Amino acid sequence: MNWIALLFWISIFIIFYAFLGYGILLYILVKLKQVFTKKVAKRTDFEPHITLIIPCFNEADIMETKIANCRELDYPTEKLSLVFITDGSTDQFAEVLGKHKDITLLHDERRGGKTAAENRSMQFVKSPFVVFSDANTYLNPEAIRNIVKHFADDRVGCVSGEKRVMTEKTESASASGEGIYWKYESLLKKLDSELYSAVGAAGELVAFRTSLYKDLPEDTLLDDFMQSMQMAAAGYKIVYEPEAYAAETASVNVKEEIKRKIRISAGGWQSIQRLSGILHFFKTPVLYFQYISHRVLRWTVTPFLLILAFLLNIPLATNNDGLYELLMGAQVLFYIAALAGYLLEAKKIRFKALFVPYYFCVMNYSALAGLKRFLSGIQKGTWEKAQRKTI
Repeated sequence: MNWIALLFWISIFIIFYAFLGYGILLYILVKLKQVFTKKVAKRTDFEPHITLIIPCFNEADIMETKIANCRELDYPTEKLSLVFITDGSTDQFAEVLGKHKDITLLHDERRGGKTAAENRSMQFVKSPFVVFSDANTYLNPEAIRNIVKHFADDRVGCVSGEKRVMTEKTESASASGEGIYWKYESLLKKLDSELYSAVGAAGELVAFRTSLYKDLPEDTLLDDFMQSMQMAAAGYKIVYEPEAYAAETASVNVKEEIKRKIRISAGGWQSIQRLSGILHFFKTPVLYFQYISHRVLRWTVTPFLLILAFLLNIPLATNNDGLYELLMGAQVLFYIAALAGYLLEAKKIRFKALFVPYYFCVMNYSALAGLKRFLSGIQKGTWEKAQRKTI
């Protein structure tokens, strides 16, 4: 085997492992763990005081809906404090929140970004646990109760809820692709949590042990991920709870979804840089293995390996080797399908079989664009949210 073939197969293996192989291995490891360990029932009588914080930026139009959703939560009202942060907002937030005397409003004229607002809000938190949720998400009634039960275990520092994307049968490629992606991601997070610890948390719904919360630099792009991983690096576990979910609509179109993905990718590169000093293999080996397998490979090397595997396959296929010709044909067909998905999306023609390759390419393009943005330093903490569909 020559060096071209060797590099090709290494690239193919890493790509397969990062997107599918790790999930298969994770499933096997979890099943083996279940054979040798007994499942411990979670306490149902654990009802500590909770502070629920909702960061907003010019979202007065949906605040009443979010407040109504908070009122529906199945948790003792005397043990649930509601806080809205509106730093930098210039809309009618004060008039809307002024009608609800039991809600605490934290406002600062300076728009420092979400991380800065959350850092400031923690100065006012007196409860042992704090929950963050986005304004544009719908929480299921049992969300808080299902999250809180895990904190009865002193080893748990963070609990992540599940992000669900609301889609319809006629949704666009961005919506259907995002929905499929998050279903797979949710499965991986569940398995990660069962093996040892989830690798990061979803900002749409995440809870922290207040005593472990540490202020982050204001330019932090993935605040929820960094906050949770700092706790995990310190030896605490991140639990994933799928029965506590935050539902939101998909990005309004692929352009908005790419904007969101590029910001997340830039944040991924930033997070890897900052975690390199605190996350170590010899201190938390299982977590480190999960982190590299689930996050680092996808955020860093796989987008480049996809290009490399395609280019290396060309000379290998020209040698009349049937296997390499077959693999070359499969790659070409995959990218043609992705291109067809793009063209049909532009014409608003829905063909779901093409959504997966199209969204897959969008994800990996965004990872490369995110690296460029990270290196240039143009991605700021005061980012604009991607526009989402309304239902």
